[in-house]
Amino acid sequence: MAYRNPVPTVDIIIELNDRVVLIERLNEPFGWALPGGFVDYGETVESAAVREAAEETGLDVRLLEQFYVYSDPQRDLRLHTLSVVFIAAATGTPQAADDAKAVGLFDLSALPTPLCFDHRQILEDYRRYRLTGNRPSLL
Repeated sequence: MAYRNPVPTVDIIIELNDRVVLIERLNEPFGWALPGGFVDYGETVESAAVREAAEETGLDVRLLEQFYVYSDPQRDLRLHTLSVVFIAAATGTPQAADDAKAVGLFDLSALPTPLCFDHRQILEDYRRYRLTGNRPSLL
């Protein structure tokens, strides 16, 4: 029997100098995105987040907390994914690598376009969380 299950991914909201680190994607879908990617078999989501951040931005991050899990079946039109989103701190200068064409630091009130996947919603939720302390509602 073949099972059809969502594919686990991670996204990392990296705080650096009161801004967030975003990558411009090298591959489709094109646009800006949070650093992140697929969780490898045998890997924890925490390890995947640290690995993906390093691979795409060159930054060593310290995970601060798990923010939320986004699982809308339409969040990635390529396949059904669910993303465990982490908030992380970093020091240093980000450099585009791996799947990143470019990397940038952005104020939450001045995000680039287009943003891929559901990352605009994630960053809006994060901005609200920073202002109010309220996480997204479960339903």
